[in-house]
Amino acid sequence: MDIFNAVNVTKRFAHHTALDKVSISVPAQSIFGLLGPNGAGKTTLIRIINQITGPDEGELFLNGEKLQPKHVEIIGYLPEERGLYKKMKVGEQALYLAQLKGLSRADALKKLKYWFEKFEIQAWWGRKVEELSKGMQQKVQFIVTILHDPKLLIFDEPFSGFDPINVNLLKDEIINLKNNGATIIFSTHNMSSVEELCDDIALINKSRVILAGRIGNIRKLFKSNTYEFELMNVKDDIKSIMDGKFQLAEESKEDGITKVKIKLKEGITQNELIREVLPLADIESFKEVIPNMNDIFISQVEKDSLTQSK
Repeated sequence: MDIFNAVNVTKRFAHHTALDKVSISVPAQSIFGLLGPNGAGKTTLIRIINQITGPDEGELFLNGEKLQPKHVEIIGYLPEERGLYKKMKVGEQALYLAQLKGLSRADALKKLKYWFEKFEIQAWWGRKVEELSKGMQQKVQFIVTILHDPKLLIFDEPFSGFDPINVNLLKDEIINLKNNGATIIFSTHNMSSVEELCDDIALINKSRVILAGRIGNIRKLFKSNTYEFELMNVKDDIKSIMDGKFQLAEESKEDGITKVKIKLKEGITQNELIREVLPLADIESFKEVIPNMNDIFISQVEKDSLTQSK
């Protein structure tokens, strides 16, 4: 079941089309990666979902209903450009923002106490925001984003400015939010985080969706029938088996181990490849090479940009 759908959404600004018939479907209780290079249209779509601006064409649906002002109450949005008031005290501001989302003062205090202790920032409750480090400010903004238990969360570059320890802390909390029923739209340029966290993605380039689907399915779609060996005691040149069935894609040597990547021609099985390699060396490891999301992102954006420039 999808919790959010955008259908043929188009948005134009003066002489620029920011979104061109963009359609995405976000499954309930999932983490959905909204990807694309700078200027692709991601932020425009996020602003439309948050009803900061409206589409020129197309429709958006949340929980099966056409997107309406009332839905703001069940959406949490953490923008890339953080928006805390620097001169306000941390606790005062957190309480104010929580009450804007419909929480009573008593409920807000109770929840804020829990989260401030969990993120170990309770000592900063009475300090001004400008006294906090960037990472601490982002912790505060993350807390106020999720405090009202929104059904749909939108995180735009949520790990920006965090050290590795706090990145892991935030990743754990995002997974917990999903496991507790939230649906998350996650926009980032960090493809390793996409692979680690996301269930589905949509890749936008130059205002259009050029790739969408389950992470696992997309990675399998772009695999090239290439296998990697780690070999020891190599007795002969690996090139000796290249007889039209196989193609040597890469070879390197380090600390007595020879690493080779071999691409199979169509119709050739991995068992045939192993039989050919066995007489030449001791096989330490063997695995299929499946492209990562970073490689897929770059290749598809470059391919699409080249197509559009023709």
